[in-house]
Amino acid sequence: MESTTSQNDGAPLVPFVKGGVDPEVVAIKQLLKLLDKAAKSARTYGTKNPVAQRFFQQFYDGLTSHLAHHTRLALLVQRDQLFFRDEVVYQPERDTTGDSFAFKMYSDGIRELTFHQGLTPADLSFFLDALWGMPSGEAGSDDETEDLEDDDDIVTRLWAKNLDTITLVTAEELVRSSGYGLDELELQIQGYMSMSVTSLRELLDRERAMAVPEKENQTAAGQEGAPGLGSGGTTGSGTSRNRRFQANVVGYDVSQEEHEGLRQEIQRETARDATVYILDILTAVLASESSSALLTTLFEVWDSVLDGLIRAGQWTLLETVLTLLQDAEAIRPDLPDAHKQQLAGLFEGLSRPERLKAIGLHLNRAPHAKTEGLLTLLLIMKQDSIQGLCSLLAGLEGPAHQAVVMEALQTIARDHPDPIVRGLTDKRPTYVRNLLTLLSRWNDPRFAESVEKTLRHPESAVRREGLRVLAALRPSGNGTKLVGLLGDSDETVRLTAMKILATGQYSAGFSAWAPFVTADDFHERSPAEKRAIYLALKQTAADEAVPYWQGVLTEWSWTNRKKKEELALLAADILGKLATPPALAALELGQKKGGAAVRQACSAALATANRQHRYPMPSAANS
Repeated sequence: MESTTSQNDGAPLVPFVKGGVDPEVVAIKQLLKLLDKAAKSARTYGTKNPVAQRFFQQFYDGLTSHLAHHTRLALLVQRDQLFFRDEVVYQPERDTTGDSFAFKMYSDGIRELTFHQGLTPADLSFFLDALWGMPSGEAGSDDETEDLEDDDDIVTRLWAKNLDTITLVTAEELVRSSGYGLDELELQIQGYMSMSVTSLRELLDRERAMAVPEKENQTAAGQEGAPGLGSGGTTGSGTSRNRRFQANVVGYDVSQEEHEGLRQEIQRETARDATVYILDILTAVLASESSSALLTTLFEVWDSVLDGLIRAGQWTLLETVLTLLQDAEAIRPDLPDAHKQQLAGLFEGLSRPERLKAIGLHLNRAPHAKTEGLLTLLLIMKQDSIQGLCSLLAGLEGPAHQAVVMEALQTIARDHPDPIVRGLTDKRPTYVRNLLTLLSRWNDPRFAESVEKTLRHPESAVRREGLRVLAALRPSGNGTKLVGLLGDSDETVRLTAMKILATGQYSAGFSAWAPFVTADDFHERSPAEKRAIYLALKQTAADEAVPYWQGVLTEWSWTNRKKKEELALLAADILGKLATPPALAALELGQKKGGAAVRQACSAALATANRQHRYPMPSAANS
């Protein structure tokens, strides 16, 4: 790794390098890295951006320190490289030729760039502006710079300024200095540009000095013949005629490898996503634009961009844009209040009804559409978007898409649940079940009363989900309303309610059960349901239900005899499990007065209770 050391005599910082390496070359490489950063920052953010200004100042300080000891710095410009003393001191990274300031200068015809002692910050700033073009509002107010056309090349801009501290040598100068008979390719072939001189400027000065005697000789030769005529009556020499009609267009040789590289670069540029390209441009404008009117227009364009991305379902790009806009004030701390309000309006407008509707339409049209980035959009929305998000959730058809909206509502609506609670009365079963899932995630008992309303929903799946959520929100207490579900038309709902009551966490007097267990049609229920009801009755009413079961054991009837006998056998089993003194007494009575099957069931239940030793067997006198 290179390091720097300070000279005691005030010399500039010189990198510490290994033996055999010119320290000046290493120092210039470091300088040009700073120039590269300054040029890229100025191009992207404008010269007034703090980052660009910092890189600019670092490069200027290093360059002036170098010029103080060496008076000038001359760099030979090749296609994408800069040379100093036959050493490459600048070369861009792979696949970034288009961002290289060496390539930019070379393509505009510059073959040598020289910085001279006395360089001022204004001169250097003008050079960077000329290198990448001067963004509106970034260049200074100098009359000379304001007169430049936007499409002027670097050479035109710098010559118009006529700087003494920055000089150039162009390819056109080299061609002209060669005697007008060779193009640039021929110059390179003949070694013209690789001659051992301090700089191309010295080479030009030498060639021009040699050209003066040659012109004087040609003038003298022309005076010997007829005016304007050469030998043989022709008008001047062929070289002179070519000189007058030759176009001042200078090109450069492109090798097959370079041609292939350019082709691939153009192909990549052509294949680039147009939307991303536009977003990059808008981002650069946001970072650098200083015109208030243009910034106002820019935020209006951003609003249209949000619309387009939402309608197209480009959630990932949308997430990138929203993240950028959230950081806009950090990027541009100088934004006026009016533009800050515009920026806030972009976020407030995300939940406009037409945009939420567009989200729903896109997701329903593309059932397998990816949703990465959609959650970010929904979470940015404010409290006033809750009702709109509920409508969006109700209209979505795909469970995966519904899950994204539910996740957003879980965060946004936690402290403002009224739209969720109101939605429980909706007739759309999938929507209500999703809302019940939301309430169960919040696990707030104050929603239990609202959830009870769903027990009357016409869709049995909703009633079952409502039961599940209600049991989670209110795991104990009065179970009378759950007993009332014995009248539900769906057996699964009834069994689910009995299962909850059988946990022993609820209480319900026998008076709540009586209308169901004493009804004539009770015998028609399935054996599984009757057993579930008796187990729930045992847990909620306990001894209050013993007289009812005792009557079942001793009842004698000619109608439904077989079904009543099945019910009596089930009652005997439940009384044995209850095993309280009243329950055991009822079993003893059934053992005496019931039918043969009932007496046998009561004996078995008493034996089971006796083995469990829960209570002492009651005496016959007590019974």
